[in-house]
Amino acid sequence: MAGEFDAVEVGDGFTTSGRTITEADVVNFAGVSGDFNHLHTNAERMADSGYGERIAHGALVFSVVTGLLWQARNEAEKRHMVAFYGIDRLRFIKPVFLGDTIHVEAEIVDTERRDHPVATGVVRTEVTAVNQADEAVFSAEFLTLRR
Repeated sequence: MAGEFDAVEVGDGFTTSGRTITEADVVNFAGVSGDFNHLHTNAERMADSGYGERIAHGALVFSVVTGLLWQARNEAEKRHMVAFYGIDRLRFIKPVFLGDTIHVEAEIVDTERRDHPVATGVVRTEVTAVNQADEAVFSAEFLTLRR
């Protein structure tokens, strides 16, 4: 995928590498965010829940998705990225468990030229995180400002 706004085309897409969600990820995210909800931090209580075990924070999954997307970008894309502009239609479709490996499938669904002091326009990307069983666990439309 090209970096600058005028080279981006609807239908362009890519798949990121995978990332396994670990115990350390969940514990560190709880500490950084202050979200010590039992869903994420109490293995004994969650053993008797409908999930049967702890689940990752939705906000942690979102954060991992943004990191996987950034890591998948080439230098031209990184250079032409101005800002993460917004999120539409965010959904946490299925729980992500400790030990799950997720990757991201992304497709450009729209571009819109903007009058902006730094950027040329907004790129709308449909983003889906998929687990090791090929199940969608997260979806959203990410909007980015590009030069």
